[in-house]
Amino acid sequence: MYNYNQIRTVHLENTQKCQASCPMCDRNQNGGALNPHIDLSELTLEDCKQIFEPEFIAQLNVMYMCGNLGDPIVAKETLEVFEYFRQHNPNMWLSMNTNAGARDEVWWGDLAKTIGRKGAVIFSVDGLEDTNHLYRQGVVWENVERSMRAFTQAGGRARWDFLIFEHNQHQVDEAKALSEQLGFERFVAKKTGRFINANSEKKDTHQAVDRKGNKTAELKEPDKKHQNKAVKQMDNVVKKHGTMDAYYDKTPIICKVKDDGNLYVTAEGLAMPCCWTAGRMYKWWHKDPKVEQVWDFIDAAGGKDAINAKKHGLKAVFDTGIFEDIQNSWSKSSVEDGKLKVCAQKCGAEFDPFKEQFK
Repeated sequence: MYNYNQIRTVHLENTQKCQASCPMCDRNQNGGALNPHIDLSELTLEDCKQIFEPEFIAQLNVMYMCGNLGDPIVAKETLEVFEYFRQHNPNMWLSMNTNAGARDEVWWGDLAKTIGRKGAVIFSVDGLEDTNHLYRQGVVWENVERSMRAFTQAGGRARWDFLIFEHNQHQVDEAKALSEQLGFERFVAKKTGRFINANSEKKDTHQAVDRKGNKTAELKEPDKKHQNKAVKQMDNVVKKHGTMDAYYDKTPIICKVKDDGNLYVTAEGLAMPCCWTAGRMYKWWHKDPKVEQVWDFIDAAGGKDAINAKKHGLKAVFDTGIFEDIQNSWSKSSVEDGKLKVCAQKCGAEFDPFKEQFK
């Protein structure tokens, strides 16, 4: 795939902690109880110094924080980690994704200064005061607007990502206008692919619950003009191949991260090619998370400990062969034969809900 010296992009999950409880996030069970397979790990500045040596940082083009399970604003040393990367590479692009619902104005101003003009923050805000909390459960609008305003007023470059649901579709134009008023450079109305579940099944609704398991909002697909085309075209893929599993067996893999020399590092310090491969590790609905196929590749590399860059360093993780094993699986005849299914799901040639979000 690529080696240590060819890495140019680091995707960093620096924490599994988050003050929100979004119903379609693997961190919790539909917005309720915490995922039983995670331990709220978090990387400190010292951890990051162990994983990312100055010479390695100097070769990078991009480092962005956006985890599968947590939000960087909740981590204790996010600013310090950004400062460490900027210190050793003044020209790289630094960014993060966040729900914006925490920290004070001083912190956001410091973040803007640390990232500078060679970087940006992507604010994941899915509505306005009366709707954002329906998906971003636990996020207080007053905090969101204060954070966005403080960051842009301090000179930070910002993008607003707006997931479209039925309950907020009428607010897209109003939110875009607010983004312009706040000084955002971009506003992206995303056609969510979240109405396809982890088993590649379409659904029209998703029931959210609170921390106690009580029903809250019923999330629904937006009108057709705001729907993800891949979701709508899923029936055609099934018609052509018979089933989605048959499609996954046959499809060529067009890897989204290979050409960028991408590396994903989890809040535990585990190194994987991307957030999608790492994202199969801890599905909350499995009694034993190791029933997921990705664990076959982790075990073949020597187990979870062997891919822990915090313990052994990044070079040692590459030496395990896990990156090559994942790429080599793409030429297998089927998932049963060893082709990594999540690669076919996320980077198959004919079906791409992720890319269609932005069209």
